[in-house]
Amino acid sequence: MKGPLPQLDRLVLTDGGLETDFIFNRGVDLPCFASIVLLGTDKGRAALEAYYRPYLELARGLGTGFILESATWRASPDWAAPLGLRPAELDGLNIAAIDLLHQLREEFASSTFEIVISGCVGPRGDGYDPGQFMDVTAAAGYHLHQARVLAAAGADMLSALTMTNVNEATGVVLAAQEVGLPVAVSFTLETDGRLPTGDPLMNAVEAVDTATGEYPAYYMINCAHPDHFAAVLEESAAWTQRIRGVRANASRCSHRELDAMTTLDAGDPVELGRLYRRLLERQPQITVLGGCCGTDLRHVTAVAEACVNRPANPQAP
Repeated sequence: MKGPLPQLDRLVLTDGGLETDFIFNRGVDLPCFASIVLLGTDKGRAALEAYYRPYLELARGLGTGFILESATWRASPDWAAPLGLRPAELDGLNIAAIDLLHQLREEFASSTFEIVISGCVGPRGDGYDPGQFMDVTAAAGYHLHQARVLAAAGADMLSALTMTNVNEATGVVLAAQEVGLPVAVSFTLETDGRLPTGDPLMNAVEAVDTATGEYPAYYMINCAHPDHFAAVLEESAAWTQRIRGVRANASRCSHRELDAMTTLDAGDPVELGRLYRRLLERQPQITVLGGCCGTDLRHVTAVAEACVNRPANPQAP
């Protein structure tokens, strides 16, 4: 893809909660919650293609753009050993993940349907728990390896999803800067609208921007229900304009409650769509719409149908 990211000036969709969809809805075992293993077999690759296609068809039908997010969220170097892979094998799966997205873009993209290929970078540890902190230098050094692999494979951008703390988010941004790719940073939020570290979202955004010369293309919110963070974004402050994407959870449960569940709380897709629309009426700069834990095509469809071509009047129902 050449030129500026289309999501900077138009509405684009992305997918839902890939891992929870595969595990709970499709009955596919993902060791360590790592969807990257699907690229290791023809069957798994076909399953990923089947997962992405309906999202692409939805976006094309509604006239939005689309961000194809790679299945590499849990595919940074530390995860090779737990997945029973050699580092070179994990690198190969990262490359295969981007190759798959290029093939899908070649099939679906047109002059009126823009598709962005995003290399997904997840946290070194857990997406709910900040765990053991790295300093910024260590975080940049750790994430640089995967950033280089994804960039060389042909990703248009990087997306740092489920970031739980400022240091690691800053490190990913510096790694993206090193490889010359734009990057979006998406923070995990708790039920109080703060990061798992307790940092307010405003402080996290401003800290990363300050440390990186405002390098991120934009920020996103993920892994929280809109009820958990809507009030935070009601502030009339300049920093909120940096929030351009939402990948919300279907459930209102806390992360601790979700971790303890053996069944999926899929929430109410139609209600979720209404909540997204209400959010966009107050924060019209938000242009990237997708889902996180517990969401699937039903939820993204409901969100898209509620938000695409919504009335310009912020008081419209």
